[in-house]
Amino acid sequence: MPDRPTSRDVARLAGVSRTTVSLVLNNVPDVHISPETRQRVLEAARQLNYYPDASARRLVSGKTSTIALVWHRGPDRTYRDAFLPGLLQGATRAARHYGYYVLFRPIEPDESDDAWVELARGRHTDGLILSGPRSDDAALLDLYREGFPLVLHGQLPGTDIPAVDVDNESGAMAAIRHLLALGHRRIGMITNAPLAYIASRQRLEGYRRALEEVGIPFDEALVHCGNFDEESGRQAMQALLALAERPTAVFIASDMVAVGALRALREHGLRVPEDMAIAGFDDIATSRYLTPALTTVHVPAFGLGWSAVELLIRIIEGDAPSETQVRLETELVVRESCGASAPQGKV
Repeated sequence: MPDRPTSRDVARLAGVSRTTVSLVLNNVPDVHISPETRQRVLEAARQLNYYPDASARRLVSGKTSTIALVWHRGPDRTYRDAFLPGLLQGATRAARHYGYYVLFRPIEPDESDDAWVELARGRHTDGLILSGPRSDDAALLDLYREGFPLVLHGQLPGTDIPAVDVDNESGAMAAIRHLLALGHRRIGMITNAPLAYIASRQRLEGYRRALEEVGIPFDEALVHCGNFDEESGRQAMQALLALAERPTAVFIASDMVAVGALRALREHGLRVPEDMAIAGFDDIATSRYLTPALTTVHVPAFGLGWSAVELLIRIIEGDAPSETQVRLETELVVRESCGASAPQGKV
């Protein structure tokens, strides 16, 4: 009897990654895959007579059938974060699909590494997803070298730790290029988080590179750090408004932070976009309902959760993945806050 076709066979025939095969065949919502690519995957699966079958997977005895999702943010910010529900939904649905459970663990940024490392070393979980890696995560490399199944939601440059993310730099560049195309030359930025967080540094680098493309020098006075929440955005915007020559547009690398920045503008009697153009990042559910509706970089939260869990389960079950650095597409969603009504375009 011939061997049953696998997702690797489908990926090879369609000329795509196994992650793309899974996203298409499981009809994962909120991910941007072109109709042509989707059709190639479906046709390859049809030719090979391949169907996903979660029940065909065999879990190794002695496992907990549990994976941990560690969220590098304190509980007070975690449960107000509008990006988190989509990520958790994708992660839990993928885990259920493969017969696993998800243990969710938020931690304070200054909490000891032992707070999450004990989940691994105590064998309370078969594998771990760390969301929002920091450049100073001292225990992270040690855990990876020990061979514990580990996936990052985010990136840690200079390592080969498996990771699922979007291209933060190109997403930020798309937002800045759009503001430049609207005629803005003095563009400020409020980061999503302190610069110890990799994603924050990558979005800042995208801002810097997009300005350099048109010969605008980087000005540190135009950049202020957010800290995940609305109040940090409000304070950062107040600092930008206090400049002798304030910006005409501001890129805010988190929609949650942007909510606070918009309040600061209202408090100063400034109109958006007439007095200040605004662009965000993440495209949380409320972004379209703000006044004005927020132009932002869409991040597929559900797809990130699904893909991270699927990659981790492959590692746990010894199904050596051919790709361990997964990047999902972002998309610039143009709404009212930037002062344009151009159609959406993929980043």
